Amino acid sequence: MAAKERIEKLIAEHPVVLFMKGTPQFPQCGFSGQVIQILDYLGAPVHGVNVLEDDEIRQGVKEFANWPTIPQLYVKGEFIGGCDITREMFQSGELASVLKDAGVELKAAAKA
Repeated sequence: MAAKERIEKLIAEHPVVLFMKGTPQFPQCGFSGQVIQILDYLGAPVHGVNVLEDDEIRQGVKEFANWPTIPQLYVKGEFIGGCDITREMFQSGELASVLKDAGVELKAAAKA
């Protein structure tokens, strides 16, 4: 299966997908770690995809979203952005709204 199909399958099967360096438990870069911290704070269930273990996915996800950097956050199949966008959306309360509007079950009471 080509990288594009694998990416489409991942974002279709999981409500929140983060293509990242490392894993949610052990992020391998500060930007991936920041996004995981935000999602943890909101209580969003995240499916992490470690791009360091798969060069095809690492390159493919950049082309898929036409976005040059990792991490990349997807909610219900829709590309949200990287670390800076995710952080700005979190600080404004928009990220919690996007997650709730997408029907993502948040474990913690998010401040909106």
